[in-house]
Amino acid sequence: MGALGRLLLGLQLCALARAAYKFWVPNTGFDTATNWNQNRTPCAGGAVQFPADKMVSVLVQESHTVSDMLLPLDGELVLASGAGFSAAAPGSDPDCGSDPPALFRNPDRFSWVDPRLWRSEEARGFFSVDAERVPCSHDDVVFPPDGSFRVGLGLGADPVRVRSISALGQTFTRDEDLAAFLASRSGRLHFHGPGALSLGSEACADPSGCVCGTAEALPWVCAALLQPLGGRCPQASCHDALRPEGQCCDLCGAIVSLTHSSAFDLQRYRARLLDAFLSLPQYQGLQVAVSRVPRWSRLQEADTEIQVVLADTGPETGGAGRLARALVADVAEHGEALGVLSAALRESGAPVGGDSAAEQNAPGSRAGLAGGVVAAVLLVLLALLGIVLLRRTGRLRCAAGSGLQLAGSGSSAIRGAHLCPAPQVEEAGGGRPRPCGDALGLQQPGILRGDLGGAAPSAALQSRPEVGQQHKPQLL
Repeated sequence: MGALGRLLLGLQLCALARAAYKFWVPNTGFDTATNWNQNRTPCAGGAVQFPADKMVSVLVQESHTVSDMLLPLDGELVLASGAGFSAAAPGSDPDCGSDPPALFRNPDRFSWVDPRLWRSEEARGFFSVDAERVPCSHDDVVFPPDGSFRVGLGLGADPVRVRSISALGQTFTRDEDLAAFLASRSGRLHFHGPGALSLGSEACADPSGCVCGTAEALPWVCAALLQPLGGRCPQASCHDALRPEGQCCDLCGAIVSLTHSSAFDLQRYRARLLDAFLSLPQYQGLQVAVSRVPRWSRLQEADTEIQVVLADTGPETGGAGRLARALVADVAEHGEALGVLSAALRESGAPVGGDSAAEQNAPGSRAGLAGGVVAAVLLVLLALLGIVLLRRTGRLRCAAGSGLQLAGSGSSAIRGAHLCPAPQVEEAGGGRPRPCGDALGLQQPGILRGDLGGAAPSAALQSRPEVGQQHKPQLL
C-alpha cells in the first residue's frame, strides 16, 4: 500500500474512532428550501405565513423582502449578521407572479427516533443498522451550535438515555443541567413532546464493543423510518432475504455471527475488514455493518455476539456471499489471534427475476427439482408394485393371443377386449345398426369376445364388415 493509501486508511480509521458521535441533521432555518411548502424560499415581495399554533425558533441568515408576514403565537426569528427583512409591494418578483403565500412547514415533523435525521462519521464502506442510526446510550449527541432546530421526543415510556448533549453552544452531561435547560423558553422552543432525556452513561470502554441499547425503541424507529412508505417495507430484490438484529426491513446479502473471547477488539476487527477485504476490487460496492448485538440462548438468558452484516448495494450480486465465506475462512485461520471463537453464516438467496442459471442454482429451486424427481420415482415404483400384486393374486393374467385378461371375483371374465373392426354393429333381431360403443354403453367403440358368465356370445356383440370393406386389424 502506497503513502496515499496509508493516509486514506488512517483518516478512515479515525472516522471509526469518532463513531460514538451522532449529529442532528435537519433545521428550521428560514433559508432552507425544504422548510417551505413549495420547496423554495419565499419570492421577493411575497407573503410569508408561519403555523399559528406552533412554537418554533427560525434562524435567518440572509436579507429578504416580503409584502406580508404572519408570525406564530409563540416563536422567535434569530437574525444572523447582515440578515433582515424589508417591506416590498406584492408581486415585486416577476417570476412569482400572483403566487399564494409561502407556508412554513410544520416544525414538529422531526422526531428523535427517525434514523433518517441523524448522521454519524462512518468510514467508507460501513453503515449502521436502523436501531443504531439513532443515538445509542453511550453516544455523544450534537445539535447545530448556531442553528435553529426542533426535536420531538416521541411517546416512549422510558427516558432516552445518552452520554451527553451539545446544543446552542452548551454541553450537558448531568440530568440536573439538562432538565433546567428543557424547562426554559429556549428549551421548549427546541424540544417538545412527552418523552424524556437522561444523561450520565459512560463512554463504551469495552474493547469488544457495547450494545447500542435502543432495542426497545425499535418499533418507534421503524414506524418513523417507514412512514413515507405507508408503514410497509419495500420488497426485497432477492429470495430468502435476511433481517439482521436491529434492522427494520429485509435485505439481500449475508450475515456472519461471531462469538468471541475477552481478547476480541471491535475497532481492530473493523480496521481489518477495511484494510484486508473492503479495499479489494472484488468487494467494491459492498456495505458492511459491524456491531455488538443481543443474542438469546435456549435458556432465554441475554448474551451478546458480534454481528457482521454484508449488503449488496450495486447492480452486481453475490459479492456479499463471497465476502462472508472469506470472513468465515479468515476466522478458521486467524480466529485465535483475533479473539474469535466461532463464526456462523447466513446468506440470502438468488435475485428475484434473475437469470435462469441463478434461479436454478438457488436452494429453493434445487430442492423443488429434487422433490419432483423423488415424487416421479415413487409413482413409478407404486405402479410396478400394483402390477406385481395383481399378478400374484390372479386378478391380472396374460392370455396368449388375446392380450391382457382381468379376472373378476366370480366365474365371469372379460377376455381379450379388442377395438371394433367396423364402425357399426347390429342389434339382435332388429337388423338396425348402431355404434358398437352403445352396445354395452362404452365410451369408445369396441367389441368384447369370449365368455360372459359362461353364456355364448350374443349376436349384438359381433360385428360384421360391410360388403367390399376390407377388415383391418386393430391394435390392442
